[in-house]
Amino acid sequence: MRLWVCIALLSTVLCASADRPGVVQGLIRAGQFVRDAAGGTRDMLRAYLDMREANYIGADKYFHARGNYDAARRGPGGAWAARVISDAREGLQSFSGRGAEDTRADQEANAWGRNGGDPNRYRPKGLPSKY
Repeated sequence: MRLWVCIALLSTVLCASADRPGVVQGLIRAGQFVRDAAGGTRDMLRAYLDMREANYIGADKYFHARGNYDAARRGPGGAWAARVISDAREGLQSFSGRGAEDTRADQEANAWGRNGGDPNRYRPKGLPSKY
C-alpha cells in the first residue's frame, strides 16, 4: 500500500513539473490574450462612460490616457484592444470635422497612457476626484 502511495505522489510531482506541449502553451497564451483584450475593452468603455458622466470641458485627453493606461496594464491583449479602439474612435471622429490638431492631441494622450505614462498629466484642474 505504501509503495502505491509513493508511486502516485511521485507521478503527480513529475507530471506537475513536466513541460506542456507547444500546442497547449499556445492555446494558453491565446486564451490569456483574449482575456486581456476583453478586460482592456471594458477599461476603455469605463473611461468613455466616465467621460460622458463627468461632462467636463477639457477632460477628454485625461480619459483617453486613463482608458489606454488601464487597458495596457492588463498585458499585450489589453494594449492591443486599446490601440484598436483608439484608432477606430479617432478615425470616426476625423469625419466629424473636429480637426487634425485635436485628433493628433487625442492620439498623443492615447499613446501616453498605453505606454505606461501617468494619465494625470492630462487631468484638468477642477475635475472631481471621483474620476
